[in-house]
Amino acid sequence: MKRFAPYLLMLLCLCAACDAADPVEPQETITPGVTDTMVRVGSSLALTGHAGYLGTQTLRGAMSYIRAVNEAGGVHGRTIEVVAADDSYDPPKCLANTQKFIIDGDVFALFSYVGTPTTVKIMPMLEEARIPLLGVFTGANALRDPFNRYIINIRASYYQETEAAVRHLVRDLGISRIAVFYQFDAYGFDGLVGTELALKRFGLEPVARGSYIRGTQDVEEGLDRIKASGARAVVMVGTYGACARFIQLASAEEFTPVFYNVSFVGAEELARLVSSASGATVVVSQVVPAPVAEVTNESALDYVRLLARYYPGETPSFVGMEGYLNARILVEGLLRAGRELTREGFIRAIESVTDYPLGSGLDISFGPSDHQGLDSIYFTRLRGGRIEPLDDWKGLLPGAGGDGS
Repeated sequence: MKRFAPYLLMLLCLCAACDAADPVEPQETITPGVTDTMVRVGSSLALTGHAGYLGTQTLRGAMSYIRAVNEAGGVHGRTIEVVAADDSYDPPKCLANTQKFIIDGDVFALFSYVGTPTTVKIMPMLEEARIPLLGVFTGANALRDPFNRYIINIRASYYQETEAAVRHLVRDLGISRIAVFYQFDAYGFDGLVGTELALKRFGLEPVARGSYIRGTQDVEEGLDRIKASGARAVVMVGTYGACARFIQLASAEEFTPVFYNVSFVGAEELARLVSSASGATVVVSQVVPAPVAEVTNESALDYVRLLARYYPGETPSFVGMEGYLNARILVEGLLRAGRELTREGFIRAIESVTDYPLGSGLDISFGPSDHQGLDSIYFTRLRGGRIEPLDDWKGLLPGAGGDGS
């Protein structure tokens, strides 16, 4: 028996080794925020405070479409749940909201964030958590360059907005004395840089720069500096409250340049606030079609219809229209990703969207190295508290295209 002991010991060791090497049954991979009947996304945005109009409109626009999809049965048998957390356009609050979304592990993706200073704060977490962020109400370059595969932008950038506006100001109106009024944070700096780059193409630079602190309406110092420069146009990169106060004070002091605002300002709320400054020439660039019944874009008409259905009495807005388009692409990505939903599969699904029609004259495309879907810029002007399309820049000012003053 003893002579067999070494062999028995060897056999036992081999069996133990075999047992240890047996493949462990792989555990089912669970995608956060996804169940058999629901997919949940998290949204941190301003629902109160000085940018509350922007977040509220973004959310209602998105929910108008999502509620209709859910009523029709959802996507692949799953309804979409949006967990909205108010950050009041405050970066630390946005960071805390996003950390909770990620740490609790109960959201599939992040969706419809609002603002540059808030969103750039959470960017380092996206790649670490490998969680997609789709649809951000900001045109900040930092969300586009360098490329981040976890960020999916729907709208055009502030660089594109300011470039188009400066081109019209210089070429169509003959204005070379252009100043910049901006919010003193990542949002304002981005618009300032975009304007400087656009002016540089014409051999120009801002004749003055004025700023204000986010969350305030302390615009007097910036206004004094810009007024003293003799600017004939002011590029405005701020929120509706501060920009409206700037325009009102300037008008009261008979300072009458062209006031051009980037899309983030919230055109409808700006129009309401500056209606008293009826003589001011106020232009706002937009990145989505006009949400009015007179247009022929099918997505705009659908947004207006659904908003009236789910939020009776709510006035359609460009901001809400952008939220609606965010939801359209979220749903399209979920459809293409299939029933076996994963975050990486969702990103690949979005990247497969090419020339997807969003109505007459509006197609959206992405790709493995292109996560910005739209490039269109539209211009509007404010007149008598209303927003009107701006097709003829030369009609803005008498004697436009003159001596470049």
